Amino acid sequence: MNISDLRIKVFADGADRQFMLDMYRKPFIKGFTTNPTLMRRDGVRDYEAFARDILAAIPDRPFAFEVFSDEMADMKRQALKIAAWSSNIYVKIPIANTKGISCAPLIRELAAEGVKLLATAVCTLEQAREASEALGDSVQSMIAIYAGRIADTGIDPVPVMASALEIMRPRPNQELLWGSTREVFNIFQADAIGCHCITVASDHLKKLALVGKDLTEYSLETVKMFYEDSLASGYTL
Repeated sequence: MNISDLRIKVFADGADRQFMLDMYRKPFIKGFTTNPTLMRRDGVRDYEAFARDILAAIPDRPFAFEVFSDEMADMKRQALKIAAWSSNIYVKIPIANTKGISCAPLIRELAAEGVKLLATAVCTLEQAREASEALGDSVQSMIAIYAGRIADTGIDPVPVMASALEIMRPRPNQELLWGSTREVFNIFQADAIGCHCITVASDHLKKLALVGKDLTEYSLETVKMFYEDSLASGYTL
């Protein structure tokens, strides 16, 4: 098991500027994704100023920025504005708005206008099929299926992702993105089925140094950790 052997493209997920710059220095990081929740968590106050700053610092990797309006006409306005910031941007459009109204017509309209899109927050094969049909094959696009959220409900996401790849196969300009990654092993699961991309948060990217680690050594380190913490706590029996 080795990171350098992976075929999948690893995208760093977050909105912390220093983290993104650190990841930019790593050749296996092929792009970046973020969303309004991550931006709020990481203290971003001005959406456009943050985006333009990080795009200037990292000019040659794909970036995915998300619209945040809930109305279709305003989503389109935001999407066109975001797309104009850089040619390497994928505009993230949710598969539906907060009222459950499908965004497929908007996705189809934007794709027809040549906007590179990432259909996001997809959790079902029906949604994946809807997104794939709307995106078509005229421009580069991605579909983010939230495999981690699927797994959170007790469902194995791997068959879902494999089926989505089959749905998308007739449209070679579409790439499948494994979203809401929960652990390092997800990267290898996604790679094994031929998923094109996976978005990975900072906590999991830090754990990549463990890939290939000797498990007996790891076991001993764990025992030492428990022992040292018990001493530091002053526990007695």
